[in-house]
Amino acid sequence: MDGLTNSSQWARRLPRILLGVLAVVLISLLYPNNLTFPYQFELNQTWQYADLTAPYSIPILKREERLAADRQAVLKNLTPVYQRDPQIARRARAEYIEEFRIALDSARARNNYPGLLRQPEAHRLYGLELLDRIYQRGIVNLRTEDEARSGMASVIQIVDGSEVNTRTIGQVFTTPGRARQWLTDSILYTRLAAPDFLLPLLENRLRYNVFYNDSLTNRLREQTLEAVSPFDGLVEQGDILVRQGEVISDNVYQKLVSYRRLYNSNLQGSTTFLSVYTGFTLIVGLVILLLYLYLRTFFPFVYVRIKNLVFILMWPLLYAIMVRSIELAPGWSAYVVPFCIVPIVMRIFFSERLAFFVHVAVVLIASFLTSLGYPFTFLSIMAGVVVIFMDIDTRDWSRFFSSLLLLFAFYLFGYVGIQLVQGSGWSGINYVDLLWLGLNVFLVLLAYPLIPMLERFFGLISPITLMELNDMNRPLLEKLARQAAGTWQHSLNVANLAERVASEIGIDSLLVRTAALYHDIGKLKNPEYFIENQTGPNPHDRITDLESAKIIIDHVNEGVRLARVAGLPETIIDFIRTHHGTTRTEYFYRNHIKNHPEREADEPYFRYDGPLPTTKEQTVLMLADSVEAASKSLKQPTQEELYELIDNIIRGKLTNGQLVQSRLSFHELESLRRIFRSVLKSSHQLRIAYPAEARAEEAEEE
Repeated sequence: MDGLTNSSQWARRLPRILLGVLAVVLISLLYPNNLTFPYQFELNQTWQYADLTAPYSIPILKREERLAADRQAVLKNLTPVYQRDPQIARRARAEYIEEFRIALDSARARNNYPGLLRQPEAHRLYGLELLDRIYQRGIVNLRTEDEARSGMASVIQIVDGSEVNTRTIGQVFTTPGRARQWLTDSILYTRLAAPDFLLPLLENRLRYNVFYNDSLTNRLREQTLEAVSPFDGLVEQGDILVRQGEVISDNVYQKLVSYRRLYNSNLQGSTTFLSVYTGFTLIVGLVILLLYLYLRTFFPFVYVRIKNLVFILMWPLLYAIMVRSIELAPGWSAYVVPFCIVPIVMRIFFSERLAFFVHVAVVLIASFLTSLGYPFTFLSIMAGVVVIFMDIDTRDWSRFFSSLLLLFAFYLFGYVGIQLVQGSGWSGINYVDLLWLGLNVFLVLLAYPLIPMLERFFGLISPITLMELNDMNRPLLEKLARQAAGTWQHSLNVANLAERVASEIGIDSLLVRTAALYHDIGKLKNPEYFIENQTGPNPHDRITDLESAKIIIDHVNEGVRLARVAGLPETIIDFIRTHHGTTRTEYFYRNHIKNHPEREADEPYFRYDGPLPTTKEQTVLMLADSVEAASKSLKQPTQEELYELIDNIIRGKLTNGQLVQSRLSFHELESLRRIFRSVLKSSHQLRIAYPAEARAEEAEEE
């Protein structure tokens, strides 16, 4: 069973996986493959091409002979590396301690060195201290060439574990004999009674403990050679490398060689084009994977629809094609690409968060296909943020144009700021780039005609369409008002209630209101079977509870059918499907069990097919529908009765698992409950809750 479940899950995921892989492959194919330097040149020949400007800063390579001379000069002053052997000092200490013990026992047996016998520990510790000082300073076994260097000021490096210390020859002992001489001179100044007792014990323990290390010296030599800069000067970005018709001199030749080396290093280096292409594919794959994970986590209702995924993945591919095409077109700049269309369109159809994430993904991928570098990426992402927080309204042309002017102002100041930061100064500002950015802003106007086209093609819904669907004269709404007046009035009440709640918690109130107007259109099939449309005998009295439940439940499926016939957007149809979730027609079920106790297994026939609401908007409609309908059953309720009804309905939806996919927070649910109370309180004539005695007296008077 688990195997079948896993297989079905993979079958559902496979189209999405293939769609993502296809997007990655198509975008990756756009990566440039011109990995060779596009110019041919020779020393003392004429430059045949147009003026060549440095596209970025280029360090100028030194000539080979100059570089070799610099390296030779550095090697003359190379410091040899010696390494301290800590084991020698440890063995010397151990030998000294053992020898001291034997000699002390002998002195006691002979009763020699009375001063020693009075303070044996002080003598032992002093000897250890002298031994440590000598070995810490180091007895260095110098190479012949190091001994021949210029005297006591010659420098060596001593590696001691993880530490590297620089010492002159005068700071170390170059032989054990020099160490013995220092020991003899030092021990005479001690206040100990028997220094002569220590001297032979210490002298016999002195030996070399610092030795030349050839591998470390060679490593230092390599590091020193690597530290020699291979460059001699810098060509700044925007400087002229060579002019057309100019003879290539030694100086110009070296600049061109440096540019060629850097160009090939940037695009190819030691790798092949296949590895570069693989790297770009991995980057694109990571961006698409993050986009998928973001959608699945925060926008599951978008992720589950293949059409939505196609719509979202279309943007990175489309903009990658545009940027690559412009890069190949002489004289054009990628600054002209109107990236802001993406967040404008995405925000209209979905939300600000998704609009920003998709916009960033598009810009990140496009940035690898242009040579404009960081300024391009920064300005493009900044512009997307601007249009998102400005809340550009395509229905208001004057506001739309003013928003575009503000967008160009951000582009202008952002571009100038980058140029000043890069050190170009005011004179280095490229006004042609500003013209491209101005054309970019103008092209953002294309968002307006794109919206209805994309809406129709992908089955999405925009505020413009929602306003049209709100028109009470639309055939479906007019038919509902004429043939099921009670249902129409209920739908209006639910629309007002749901719209108020949606505005309060910050979700799409226009979408919720529109969906509420259409959520019960399925009742047009049998309007008299719904209590709000009944004026005479109840037709349910003539049929069984099972038949009644089927008629009630079928209004959802009938609503979906009518919505499809009327060409309503799929988003609105989702509200019709989910406005009852998987709840039960409680009245008919309980009545059925009461009359047929043995038929509890019939319970599924009394449940709506669902699915559960997956968005906050769908959840608000479900709760508003239930609360508004239930409140009509109260005749002049008290405030407490009304509030208790609202609380019971919300609690019932929670406990029955109807809100598990709704994404509503507890804070939003509390706001929703508070608004339900406020709105329904004002629409009902609440009676005062008298004490029981007062109600009894009132009843007797009547």
